[in-house]
Amino acid sequence: MPDLSNPRAERVRGIRALSGRPARSRAGRYLVEGPQGVREAVLHARDDVREVYLTEAAAERYAEIVDACDGLWLRTGTPEVLEAMSPDAQGVLAVLEPRPSSLDALLERGPRLVAVLVEARDPGNAGTVIRAVDAAGGDGVVLAGSSVDPHNPKVVRSTAGSLFHVPVVAGDDARALEDVVVRLRAAGLQVLAADGTGEHDLDDLLDVAGTAPAGRPDLAAPTAWVFGNEARGLTDEQRALADHVVRAPLRGRAESLNLAMAATVCLYGSARAQRARRG
Repeated sequence: MPDLSNPRAERVRGIRALSGRPARSRAGRYLVEGPQGVREAVLHARDDVREVYLTEAAAERYAEIVDACDGLWLRTGTPEVLEAMSPDAQGVLAVLEPRPSSLDALLERGPRLVAVLVEARDPGNAGTVIRAVDAAGGDGVVLAGSSVDPHNPKVVRSTAGSLFHVPVVAGDDARALEDVVVRLRAAGLQVLAADGTGEHDLDDLLDVAGTAPAGRPDLAAPTAWVFGNEARGLTDEQRALADHVVRAPLRGRAESLNLAMAATVCLYGSARAQRARRG
C-alpha cells in the first residue's frame, strides 16, 4: 500500500499551502512539481531536498528518480494524495529548502553573461528567462526590484529544472537596480539594456563582435543584459543606468517581442559572440 492515502491529511494540506508565498515564507520551503523538475532537483540540488513524493505508478515509470533519491526522505502516495498536494505534480513532487544566493557570490565566479530582470511580474516569463540563461551557457539571473518570487510554483515549473543549474539572485540583495548595475560594472561586465528604442541594432553588433569600434558595445565582452517589465518595459531612468541600449531587430510586421523571447534572442547573441572570441 502507498505510504500516504488520505488526501485530507495535515501533511498533505501543508504541502498544498506551499503554492502560496506566505506559507513558503513561514515554512522556509517550496515546491518542485513534475518529473523533470524533481529529477534535476535531486541530481543538482540534493542538499536542499527535504521530501519527495511519488505515486506508485510514477515511481515505476521514473525509476531513475527513485534511484537518485537514495538516502533522501521519500514516500509514495495515492493519485488522490498527489493531486491534493498539487494538480500540476504529474505524480511526482518534492519539497525543497531555498538555497541562499547572493550577488557577491555570483560575481565572485567571474561571470561573462548575466540576465537582470527588472520588475518582472509574470512567473512564466521569469522562469523561461532562467531556462534561456541556462541554455545559452549564461552564469546567472538577477530578479531586481519587486520581481516575482523565484520559488513561485509557476516560475519553478517554467525553468524546467534550470533553477538548479544557474544561481538566481532575488530579494533584498537585488532590490535596487542602481546598486545592482554598479556592482555588475565593477565586476567587469558591460551593462546593456534591451529596449525597442535602442540606438544599437543587435544584428549590427553581431557583425562587429570582437572588433567593435570605440563607443559601441562589444557583444564578445562580458555582458549583463537588463530587461524591463513585461507591460511597461524599461523607464527612461532605468535605460539611463546602462552603458548602451540595444534593440532586437524586427524584420517582419510584429510590433514587438515579449520579454522571454527578447531575452532569449539577446542572450544567444552574446553567447554566439563570446564563443567566437574564445575560438
